[in-house]
Amino acid sequence: MEAVAVAEKKNSMWPRIAYACGTFGHDVFYAMLATYFMIFVTSNLFSSNNPSRDAYMIGVVTTIIMVLRVAELFIDPFMGNIIDKTKTRWGRFKPWVIVGAFVAAITLAALFTDFGGLTVTNPTLYLILFAIVYFIMDVFYSAKDVAIWSMIPALSFDSHEREITATVARIGSVFGGQLVTIMVMPIVLYFSVNQNGGAGDPQGWFAFACIGGGIATLGAIILGIGTKEQESALRENKVETSFKDVFKVLAKNDQLLWIACAYLILGLGQNIVNNFNLYYFIYVIGDATKFSILGIINVVIGLMAVALFPVLTTKFSRRKLFFSSLAIMTAALILYAVSGTNVWMALVAAGLFNLPQPLIFLVVLMTITDSVEYGQLKLGHRDEAVCLCVRPLVDKLSGAITGGIVGLTAVWVGMTGGATAADITAGGLLKFQLIMFAIPVLLLVIAAFVYRGKVTLTEEEHARIVEELEEKWEDMNK
Repeated sequence: MEAVAVAEKKNSMWPRIAYACGTFGHDVFYAMLATYFMIFVTSNLFSSNNPSRDAYMIGVVTTIIMVLRVAELFIDPFMGNIIDKTKTRWGRFKPWVIVGAFVAAITLAALFTDFGGLTVTNPTLYLILFAIVYFIMDVFYSAKDVAIWSMIPALSFDSHEREITATVARIGSVFGGQLVTIMVMPIVLYFSVNQNGGAGDPQGWFAFACIGGGIATLGAIILGIGTKEQESALRENKVETSFKDVFKVLAKNDQLLWIACAYLILGLGQNIVNNFNLYYFIYVIGDATKFSILGIINVVIGLMAVALFPVLTTKFSRRKLFFSSLAIMTAALILYAVSGTNVWMALVAAGLFNLPQPLIFLVVLMTITDSVEYGQLKLGHRDEAVCLCVRPLVDKLSGAITGGIVGLTAVWVGMTGGATAADITAGGLLKFQLIMFAIPVLLLVIAAFVYRGKVTLTEEEHARIVEELEEKWEDMNK
């Protein structure tokens, strides 16, 4: 491992910046897909002047998205297995990042259209084409997602070094994700012919999709040019995992499964709030232009939180950071729930809710990354992408469930089509607040109990595992 340590010391800042550019573009794309695509579907995609028909089509599209994303959960581990077996002159991961970004960007832009008016002229054909294009987009996006975050254990074996790399990457991703929050409505409204009550029109949303997809692709190319995987005996897997054993790898890595379970529960609560933020500003406060202020707030506090992560982990354990973050998010939701139409109180509450999210992401990502060596020691072979695919897999499942909740709730409370804040009834508002605030608080509490009781892979335990692997791995691969 001395050779690995020497190689790591030679790392320059450029590979880190290049990697951060890749994660920047990746989270631009993720925000477009996970948060704003459903807003486009509910507010702009269907406009037949028949509210009941439009509500039906929104329900069908929402169901298709849920079914496809859940079905693809069974594909992701095999995608990770394919990536683990990839051998090219450019490395194991970069080809998947670049190709995945390009195909996903094109197909997502297509999804931000009505396929030439088929939503009105031939709804059945539209739904068939939508399902096909969405599936293609999701497969290539997933390949990129698995590959880009699976690179972390390939760049270093040291937990602290991984934390620094992940921190730089997360700075890029936070900036990318929150830049979308800042720019989404200005871009959409600038390119829109019809303001549509502040929600823009299809032309504006398509322009937004093209710009975001271009940024994501450019970031992937920069990552491909500027990064390089570390060579090590620990990464030379002479015992490869077969397709039939992929799920056995996941099932036997108990720490990977428990952190994934806690993250899924937490992610559901987190995503419900994040996905409803713009709805809150459009349909409760009644001023979508103020939403860009939230993006600016989130960029500032998000970058601060991520930059402090390596310092915080030297003073506090990951467990303490996890529980402290959940406490802050819970307090923020209570403040948010009582903010009503007070714009500035809502902005403070939403910003406070966002503050710990990058820290939680990094705690979860580092624990999943460390589970690579945990599984390697336990099972006798190394599965980087198979293990790291769990995080995007959980994000995808959480996103699928959340997307369904958002779409169905929007129809349920009347936040669709050309509706405005004045059209939302008191009963509809109460239902919306219960979904947006009460359910997430309950989910955060459950996630805390799961993490506390089942996740035991600490930084100290990982260091012990790596030390043991150093002694055993060479003999295991002879």
